[in-house]
Amino acid sequence: MILHDTFIVYESVRLLSLRRVCKMVGWEVPIGAAIAFAGGAIATGWAQSRIGAAGAGAIAEKPETAGSIIIIEAIPETLVILGFVIASMIILMIK
Repeated sequence: MILHDTFIVYESVRLLSLRRVCKMVGWEVPIGAAIAFAGGAIATGWAQSRIGAAGAGAIAEKPETAGSIIIIEAIPETLVILGFVIASMIILMIK
């Protein structure tokens, strides 16, 4: 009986402490994280479409530029990574 009562008290304290840690957030936080990630993704898509079209023309005229065009095509991917990091920070660093 004492063990059972101790377990109930322990569970009550644990649930109360979880309630303090996992507080509910408003709709602003998930929307802000989504905007941060979507902004980076849309900008990356736009930039890569322009770079890809120009790069295809450059490679058609000078095939030796293929290596540098591939690197230039990969640079805008950092925008998506940055958007993901910012969205993660927004969601995880809520106090």
